[in-house]
Amino acid sequence: MADAKKVNPNAPTSEEVLAVRHFTDKTFSFSITRPASFRFRSGEFIMLGLMGEVKGKVKPILRAYSVASPSWDDKLDFYSIKVDDGPLTSKLQHIKIGDHVLLGRKPVGTLVCDAVLPGKRLFMFSTGTGIAPFASLIRDPEVYEKYDQIILTHTCREVGELAYGFERVDAARNDPLVGEIIGDRLTHIASVTREDYKLTGRITDLLESGELFKRVPGGAIDPKHDRAMICGSMDMTMDTKAIMEKFGLGEGSNAKPGEFVIEKAFVG
Repeated sequence: MADAKKVNPNAPTSEEVLAVRHFTDKTFSFSITRPASFRFRSGEFIMLGLMGEVKGKVKPILRAYSVASPSWDDKLDFYSIKVDDGPLTSKLQHIKIGDHVLLGRKPVGTLVCDAVLPGKRLFMFSTGTGIAPFASLIRDPEVYEKYDQIILTHTCREVGELAYGFERVDAARNDPLVGEIIGDRLTHIASVTREDYKLTGRITDLLESGELFKRVPGGAIDPKHDRAMICGSMDMTMDTKAIMEKFGLGEGSNAKPGEFVIEKAFVG
């Protein structure tokens, strides 16, 4: 008798969609069930997707998504762009409560506390949906154990795209686990690049001109006690990385913690 077909222990699990919210015509968020065995560090990303047809064959279509909920939450939150011709997001943007998505089993990433040295201030530089890992981290008690001040920046093209960040910061401030710890230790700075707003400009321009530091407790970056995490488009990530190096910060990793880290995972 032939052996029964073995189940691949590394195959994605199928998780139910618990909530979906569309913020703009370009962005949406959703929550899914969390397997009891699923463990991750706040700030990590995971492969996520749907079944789809690829070259005539039905197979999993997976992309890297940062988990936007903290490691202690009993559900998993995500924040995504919408790409009409994207292999995954063209379909994912239409999910509804009760649908199922595929969840990978191995979370990874460098935007974690373990990859950054302790310090006084931690800067989190994000653009667009790159704020997702920081939505996770600002609700994690470990962040406030390692740093006195957290400075979260979020830059988008349009004002409407900033809403998710404001809601996540408000959620952190009202969180029963970390709300009292946060107090005035979390500074949220939002800017846009294509509309009039109280702060306009790319984060790199705001850093180089010094305009950002007028809004930051403690002023300009000091490599002795300041640390940074960067998540956004490839151009933004590389440009901000270069600015951090100009300030004297060295890049870190899970294997060797440093003064700043970047994330290179993208969705489409």
